[in-house]
Amino acid sequence: MSVVARTGSLPLVEPGPELDPATAARYARHLSLPGIGVLGQRRLAAARVLVVGAGGLGSPALLYLAAAGVGTLGVVDDDVVDETNLQRQVLHARADVGRRKVDSAREAVLAANPDVTVEAHPVRLTAANALELVSRYDLVLDGSDNFATRYLVSDATALAGVPHVWGALDRFQGQVSVFWSAPPAGLEPVTYRDLFPEPPAPGTVPTCAEGGVLGALCATIGSVMVTEAVKLITGAGRSLLGRLALYDAADVRWRELRVAADPTRSPVTEVAEPDADVCAVPPGASAGSTSASTAISALQLRDLLDSPAPPFVLDVREEHERAVVAIPGSVLRPAGTLLRPARPVPPGADGPVDDPFDGLPRDRLVAVYCKSGARSQRVVEAAHAAGRSNVVQVTGGVLAWVADVDPTLPRY
Repeated sequence: MSVVARTGSLPLVEPGPELDPATAARYARHLSLPGIGVLGQRRLAAARVLVVGAGGLGSPALLYLAAAGVGTLGVVDDDVVDETNLQRQVLHARADVGRRKVDSAREAVLAANPDVTVEAHPVRLTAANALELVSRYDLVLDGSDNFATRYLVSDATALAGVPHVWGALDRFQGQVSVFWSAPPAGLEPVTYRDLFPEPPAPGTVPTCAEGGVLGALCATIGSVMVTEAVKLITGAGRSLLGRLALYDAADVRWRELRVAADPTRSPVTEVAEPDADVCAVPPGASAGSTSASTAISALQLRDLLDSPAPPFVLDVREEHERAVVAIPGSVLRPAGTLLRPARPVPPGADGPVDDPFDGLPRDRLVAVYCKSGARSQRVVEAAHAAGRSNVVQVTGGVLAWVADVDPTLPRY
């Protein structure tokens, strides 16, 4: 698709029609706010905002955008509601489990504000559709949880000249920034690729499911994303363009880093499928690229455990994860204790090299598992590098065991 990049301006959106008395009453707290007022509220009503992902960040973002009076909200998500989503994805309720997220999101948004138009896109964002989708909107909020989608959003918004509000979560930490390839004169163009030029190598970053996230942190970061969107639409305040805000919920501390355009980076000329996608690994699928010869399935492990020569089963998660669910008979040794380098004994001292894999049998198969595959892959690679060829990965981790072997066990 051929799209001409827009020339940026602030405020981002021209005002819509005059407010009727009922609408003015609804948004009275905005109307009395310097920087927004009646004109800003009319801009919000005329705005078209696309939210990528109806999950942890998309949930509060959609609700607050609707409450703010944004006239048209697009939501793109090809996923269905899972019970594990309910801890943080406040758009969805228990009755929505199994439904398409975009359908649940539409109902929740319209319940909050029936005057909003909701455009549901129940598709996965791809190189084939990203540019066409983002070009329909004035602004994009990216609340996706995987690197592939983040780079697609970045490249599509860069080509279309559409501002891009981005947020991300990891355990107790959150990040927010604004990117814009064609901002108004006087502002430096910055894109997501200036901050993160390339996706991380598969297996080097814990999956979103493995890392975990504090549920309430979604509201903190999601509301900041909406604040940035409202500021861009109305022209109020100073945006986060060129700045990265980092929040540590464990320490209740905000920090800020400057983000500048990379003069050596090649310009984006097309939207292409990224090579890496290290998040959103479904149960039963490996997060890494361990070859078949160094991996077994959960069903194969079950059969091997019933054989005359059962494998040694190694759990490389953390103790708090094991407290939730574990493969019966497994032994816990967190990945961090195994991925450190072997330490040679100082000259003159007695004893062997300090090998992190000491204690693991060499005379039988060692089956390594984590939550869904990323950590176990790294442990298997390190074990093979140390000469432990009898170590294999359990593809899909404990989630695959629950899904394929014992569905009565809890998931997390």
